Amino acid sequence: MANLDPVSKNSFLYPRSGYHGRFTPEDLAFNANLQEFAQRVSYISGLETGGKLSPEQAYEQVKCLWKQLKQSKKAMGIGKHLPPETR
Repeated sequence: MANLDPVSKNSFLYPRSGYHGRFTPEDLAFNANLQEFAQRVSYISGLETGGKLSPEQAYEQVKCLWKQLKQSKKAMGIGKHLPPETR
């Protein structure tokens, strides 16, 4: 089996989609955090499905990741300037 170079390996393990939203540094950074959250939840889900994590462990890990994502959203002020009905 051929070894993948580190860039190809990282691109495979941690895919990133292009950003198409309103551009601000905060929105771009939050988008990166959101993509990382989704990727990690996918791994946790796979580990739980494969019997490597219990449902409780998977839940706690996803809950922790969710709290981190919420904190980054708040720290960056994402959604702060939206009308109340869209928040």
